[in-house]
This record gives sequence, C-alpha cells and structure tokens, in this order.
Amino acid sequence: MLAATGAPAFAQAQDMGQGQAQGQGAGAGQRTQRIVQPYIEVAQVVSAEITPGNDVVTFTQVAVGADINLQGRNSGAAVSVRYERNIGYGDEAIDTTTISGIARGALAVVPGTLNLEAGALASRSRVDASGGVTANPLVREDAESRIYSAYAGPSLTTRVGDVAVEGVARVGYNRFEADNALVTQAGNVVDVFDDSMTYMGQVRAGTRAGEPLPVGVAVTAGGFQEDISNLDQRVRDLYVRGDVTVPVSQSLALVAGAGYEDVEISSRDALRDANGNAVRGPDGRLVTDSSAPRRIAFAVDGLLWDVGVLWRPSSRTNLSAAVGRRYDSTTYYGTFTYVPSQRSSFALAAYDGVSGFGGVINNGLAALDTDFEAIRNPVTGDFGGLVSGTQGQAIVGALGSVRSAAFRGRGVRASYQRQVGRTTAALGAGYDRRTFIAAAGTVLAPVNGLTDESYYVTGGLSRQLGPNANFTTNAYINWFDGAGGGNNDVTAIGGSAAYNQALTQRLTGRAAIAVDYVDSEFTAQDFAVATALVGLRYDF
Repeated sequence: MLAATGAPAFAQAQDMGQGQAQGQGAGAGQRTQRIVQPYIEVAQVVSAEITPGNDVVTFTQVAVGADINLQGRNSGAAVSVRYERNIGYGDEAIDTTTISGIARGALAVVPGTLNLEAGALASRSRVDASGGVTANPLVREDAESRIYSAYAGPSLTTRVGDVAVEGVARVGYNRFEADNALVTQAGNVVDVFDDSMTYMGQVRAGTRAGEPLPVGVAVTAGGFQEDISNLDQRVRDLYVRGDVTVPVSQSLALVAGAGYEDVEISSRDALRDANGNAVRGPDGRLVTDSSAPRRIAFAVDGLLWDVGVLWRPSSRTNLSAAVGRRYDSTTYYGTFTYVPSQRSSFALAAYDGVSGFGGVINNGLAALDTDFEAIRNPVTGDFGGLVSGTQGQAIVGALGSVRSAAFRGRGVRASYQRQVGRTTAALGAGYDRRTFIAAAGTVLAPVNGLTDESYYVTGGLSRQLGPNANFTTNAYINWFDGAGGGNNDVTAIGGSAAYNQALTQRLTGRAAIAVDYVDSEFTAQDFAVATALVGLRYDF
C-alpha cells in the first residue's frame, strides 16, 4: 500500500498520455481584475495525539505568503504561495519548514493568437515509512512528504481561411520527496516515485460544419513522453487521427474518429550485487543499471478509433462523450459541464490514459483555469487541491499511489460549486484506478498488472459574518485500496473550522481547530490527532 492523501489533489486530463486537455488558457480575459495580497501570520499551535498515544506538542507558526489574481483582456494569472516555519518547544520538538502553493497563468504574446502558459505546484502529503498515510505532518515529521511540479509552453490559436488551427506544447518537471523512499508491501519491495520530465505537443487543423463542407472535419497529430528517473522508465505515446462531426440538430452532433497510435513503455533493470539482489542508493531508492538493455513493458502499434456525441443545448450546458479503442482495449472518456449562473456550476469528467505519477500532476495543472482561489487548511496552511474559480470549482484529484512504476489510469471526477448570499460551498469527488505496467525480468516485474484504487471526497464552505468576520470549514475523506491483497487499505478522514475577525483594517485575529484520523490496515493501531490554533494575520 503506497498512497498519498490528506492533501488530495490532482485531476487528470481526459487522456493522461496524450495530454489533450489544454486547460482554459487566458479564458478569464472576459473581465479585468487586479488583486495582490501579501500577508504575514503568527500563531500558537497545540497538537494532541488522540490515538495510539497521547503526546501533546506546542509550537509557534510563522508564515509569509501572497494571494495574487491578475486578469486582463487577453492574459490572466492566479497565484497562492506560502512559506511557513514551525518552531517547536522541548527536547523532542519538531521544527519544520514548508513552501506550498499553486500557480497558473497565461500571457498573451500575440493577443488572440499566441499565448505563453505556465503552472507550478508545491504541496505536502502524508506517506510514512510503512507506505501508509498520516494526516498531520506537524506531529510526525517522518510522515511528511513533498510534491513539486512545474510546466511551461506556448499555445496557438489561429485561422487559415476556413481552417482553424490550434497547437500546444508543454515541458514539465515533477518531483516527490519522502524520507522513506522504499517500502515493503505484501512481501514485495516497492520503489517510490522520485522525479520525471514530461513533454507534450499537439497540433489540430479543422473546419466547422457548413464551413465549407456540410460536416466538420479535423486532423490531429501529437505525442506525449514522460521520462521517469526510477529505473530509467519511459512512457511514449504518439498518434495521428482524423475526425468527422455530423450535425443532427442545432444542439446535437455525432462524432467519429480513427487514426494510428504508437505507444511504448520501457525501462532498465536495477543494478545487482554479487548475490543478484537489487542495489539501493543512499536515499533508499533502487539504483538503475545504466548499462543494462532497455526492456519493453508495453507496446501497441496500430489502429485507434472512437465514436461519440456532442450536445450543447445552450452556452451553459456542454456534453462530450465517446467510446472507442485505445491501448489495444476499449476506452471511455468524456466531459459534462453545467453552469446555470455565475453563482453555481457543476462539472463531470471521465478519463483514460497511460502516464507516470508526474504526468498526472502536470496534466492537472494544465487543466486549471487561470482565474481561481486556492482553498487552504486553516490550521496547517496546506493547499489541499480544492480551488474555486469563475469557470467553476476545480479539484486538482486524489494523489493516490506514489509507486514509481508507469500505469494506465482510468477514473471519473466531479465537482460542484454554489454561492448563496454570503455563503460559498465547493465539493469535489472522484474515483481513480491505476493498473501498473512493468517489464518482465526487472525488479519492478512483481507489480505488473497490479491495481491501486482511490476514492475521494473533499469540500469547503465559507460564510461572511457581517463586514468584519467570516467562518470557514473544510473536510475530506479518502479511501485507498492498495494492490497485491493483504492489509493494504487506508481510510483517511479529516475536518477543520476557522473563525477570522478583523481587528483593524489590516490586522485579523484567527482561531481554528482540526481533527484528522487514519485507519490503516497496514498497522495494528489507528492514528488520530486534534490541533488548535490562535493567531494574528497582517495584510499589507
């Protein structure tokens, strides 16, 4: 059982391997806005272990950060970044330093035609030495792990006569840091993801129905590659396809497409000692034998196809759904969005694709709109993956397994946001299934075909209490069903509440409480902790 929860957070694109979901770009250019809010916070925190022990720790929390939202006619950016230092007391005090945040932006180099897009993420998760999860890294420093991701690249939208031309390219980097990078699960040694580089490019040329043909036609070509440092794994997905759109009515159309794909997943073996055992490095990860030949774990070369529907009865409702053949098996994917007003929105998506852990994060970042507000845990200050924005609430999904092996990921996610008067609520839920792919004859071979499953629900609610106070709550529940049978399941539940009262125009008093609970079959005892905070925040 290898899972990362407590900061649930990365929504995968419709097809993780292809990276076809390009995000919203500078779509927020419909309005102009400039918000730059730097701040400093000082708080006293008490954290009490409820089970299995009764340890109580007290520390001072000092944090500086900034929330930025800049929206123009053709460009936009949203940033939430925070640096936090926790200073403990006593001989067994735990001092931690954390940088967390999320950013997504688009700069119009040539307005309406060429954009430069970028995104970044820094977040904490909870993966302990046994591969289990814990809810509060402030209590157990060895349980803290860190996730970093960033990408950048151009996007193009233009027309050549009746032909619309769209293109996108991205280069990304992803890193997962944990104190214990190698664990034993069901008798097998499992390597934890280290870092990866991702590359994605796609170009599409097409016409609308009636411009000039009675049906819409399009040709798309592109590719995705992720180079994973663990055992020099490589995921490569190249494709070219043609699509036809046949209008049935003003709001409904049938679509069909076919093409060629070349998908390959490969790796090298670990370095072996004189006894044939895999060698581990100082960080606990398997050492790659760079002289070993590359071994193929998965290869598909041939026809791809799908058929589906497009339904758009109004500008507020949009449905796209398809079924077809990819990766030498049946595939399903689609999206549904319903935005009846600026105060309410619903989104549903099903996805299917091949990737590594880093590709999931990069695709989640790229799928975000450039106009959002990050929702943070009021006690720990962590970004938990839940954001609210003008394009509807987005969830950037459960991290799920942190195995280093490449996988085919399939699942569904949903999100809902609603504002009623002074109250705003956001809710996200999803299911993620990862079937791992590893080459025979390598140290990762035992995980080939194994499946990890994650279910998650996370939500947040805020209410303005008059002109000078507000109340916020956050809650999450994650279920992780680890591969390989045995005691590999984890349930993580948590909730928090905070009250903020303005004392002056810039100074705010803060009080917050949080409770987190982990039920892991990997260990004999459950883990639960309660935390309380009292402090001040100054907005510059």
